[in-house]
Amino acid sequence: MTLEELQAGKVLSIDKPLEWTSFQVVNKMRWMIRKHFGIKKIKIGHAGTLDPLATGLLIVCVGKATKTIAKYQGQEKEYTGTLVLGATTPSYDLETDIDQRYALDGLTEEAIRKAASSLTGEIVQKPPIFSAIKKDGKRLYEHARAGRSVEVEGRRVMIYSFELTRIELPEVDFRVVCSKGTYIRSLAHDLGQALDNGAHLSRLRRVRIGDHLVSDAWDLDTFARKLQA
Repeated sequence: MTLEELQAGKVLSIDKPLEWTSFQVVNKMRWMIRKHFGIKKIKIGHAGTLDPLATGLLIVCVGKATKTIAKYQGQEKEYTGTLVLGATTPSYDLETDIDQRYALDGLTEEAIRKAASSLTGEIVQKPPIFSAIKKDGKRLYEHARAGRSVEVEGRRVMIYSFELTRIELPEVDFRVVCSKGTYIRSLAHDLGQALDNGAHLSRLRRVRIGDHLVSDAWDLDTFARKLQA
């Protein structure tokens, strides 16, 4: 991989590791490129944030390819993961501690599948208060960590498929195909509410963006080796 190739424009599929922010991945790749080629700057950005507790496909655009970021942001996304019924957290995932527990008595597989089916098609979804969306000049998570109450507006998203692949209460494995802007954490929370119960996300992996698959993605060590090649 040459500097000329990168500057002319490269679209790279990266498998984001657990507990890294999307920004940290991009920053690390920028540092690798600058160090390897001895340059001061290079254009680089990602096409769709993944939460730190999620893994999987991150499309990273380098050089002139950064002009195509919006195209990839708008493409269909596919995720797999696990949610836990019977408990909620303020962040809708494992970033924060459980704040409320619910009994699982009476929850049937049929009811859970019916609730998931009700959350397909176009839905209005409220993003988690622990998210990077800006409100009054600050990220929502900044308001949340400061203990401030903020009204979060709903947004219309499309859930093309919400398939439950394993139900072993309290855990439920799933596969979701959805539009840009969907929060899978919110979808897990909404499933709990649809069941008059509680739910939070415990594992999430993005496996596809448009035609790009995580099975074709590089980890950061592989990217480092490709720079040397």
